[in-house]
Amino acid sequence: MKFVVKKEDLYNGIKIVERATSLKALQPVLMNILIETIDKSTIKLVATDLDYTVIAQVDAQVEEMGKITLPSKKLNDIVSRLGDKLITFEMKDGENSVNITCQNSKFDIIGISASEFPQEFANINFDEKEGFEIQIRPFVKAVKQAGFAAASNEASNLLSGIVCDISSNILEIASTDGNRLARVRESIDNKDNHAKQLIIPSKTLNEFIKMSSFIDEESVKIYTEGTKIIIKSEKTVTISRLLEGQFPRYNQLIPKESPKTATANVAQMISALERVSIMVNEKTSIVKLEFGLNNLKLTADTPDAGKSEENIDIDYSGEELTIAFNYKFVLEALKNIESDNVKIGLNTPLSATMFRPESEEDFVCLIMPVQIR
Repeated sequence: MKFVVKKEDLYNGIKIVERATSLKALQPVLMNILIETIDKSTIKLVATDLDYTVIAQVDAQVEEMGKITLPSKKLNDIVSRLGDKLITFEMKDGENSVNITCQNSKFDIIGISASEFPQEFANINFDEKEGFEIQIRPFVKAVKQAGFAAASNEASNLLSGIVCDISSNILEIASTDGNRLARVRESIDNKDNHAKQLIIPSKTLNEFIKMSSFIDEESVKIYTEGTKIIIKSEKTVTISRLLEGQFPRYNQLIPKESPKTATANVAQMISALERVSIMVNEKTSIVKLEFGLNNLKLTADTPDAGKSEENIDIDYSGEELTIAFNYKFVLEALKNIESDNVKIGLNTPLSATMFRPESEEDFVCLIMPVQIR
């Protein structure tokens, strides 16, 4: 195998796939990136942890065909430190080491035979006719806004997934960990009028957000095959398992309206929460919100450390109400609101509280309060 490649092209390709490598693999080859020549002008990089796979195509001048797997971290370290010149990769037949040269720099890096890389992930076949197209910008925006509420635990727990519901020209994305719920609706150009509900692991979509900055196209195609989802652009492919089961009927949990509504400035409320939270009990992370006439008082206290308090002006004329939250949940909701002001829908101290932008109705976050003893 021998090819010459631009440093920037190869480095971007490595950044796209490297996060799919396994950090603590029983099979050492899963910590490596498969490098394979495809034709005289293209190489392919592949990484997988068996649940999540990423493939990237990179332009190169291929002189001899071949393939090998190389350690992801070591390869990234080498390429990132080379000058912005052409890089030559050369592997002698029958050897598992690659010679990398760039100007006056030379490295010999030992890899693992490509034959040990799981072949079902190196070569993905799917029916091109079955896919549907979706614009990257609204897709990424919706995942960022509504994907943060997914449960963090991995495995096959449905709540660690993000539900993507596509119907007509609407993309609805939602997530919940049982204590909070986020949902957003985005208009999309669904040319083929596909209707589908997919529960995608949150890790998959969060990693796709990070790699989306390397994708030049305006849209990607999404395919499903059995229990897998495939997200394809011109030069990248992301493959992940889908989560199976009945996702909670979250729309039934979102109230149509709230008995009491307060309006607050998002930036002011974020700043106040971040200051007051300095004194929270780290085991509970509780901050109390006391709603009074055009005033919101935020308080936190830890018996053996002290307490904090801050007042901000809000628009509120309902009865006085004290409600306590895990402040981290409120902060995450506020930081995903793309509006100057937030509307806070209130009911009782133990009812779910609704946070939504004042300027739009498409995004909503529901947070369960904490019982005050």
